[in-house]
Amino acid sequence: MALVRGGWLWRQSSILRRWKRNWFALWLDGTLGYYHDETAQDEEDRVLIHFNVRDIKIGQECHDVQPPEGRSRDGLLTVNLREGGRLHLCAETRDDALAWKTALLEANSTPVRVYSPYQDYYEVVPPNAHEATYVRSYYGPPYAGKSPACP
Repeated sequence: MALVRGGWLWRQSSILRRWKRNWFALWLDGTLGYYHDETAQDEEDRVLIHFNVRDIKIGQECHDVQPPEGRSRDGLLTVNLREGGRLHLCAETRDDALAWKTALLEANSTPVRVYSPYQDYYEVVPPNAHEATYVRSYYGPPYAGKSPACP
């Protein structure tokens, strides 16, 4: 699955409310993963963004969170999810925060379709498709139209 946007962001933990720097990767299927480094090999967690974001606030709109020490309030992002969760992030600049907001909102609202040359049409990509392996049957259903023998 293709990477839509990647970069370093600060993330506030949900329990201790401490800020931690992570590599974030927004995948084409609408999954936002965060990792220890830019190799995106050691995933800490992921959030399904596709059709799951209620709204995103940036900068001065983020009233209930303080930025990491030494960071500007302009880089803050608060992602409010439909199931009630929140993701507090902080980018280096306001422009970077705005670019992340735009990418996340687009991933939230756009169904992803890929062309299947075998089926000759575009099919919707399911969530978490960036780590799935698909095996298709190109030879028709089992038993090729014959019913199995019944005892």
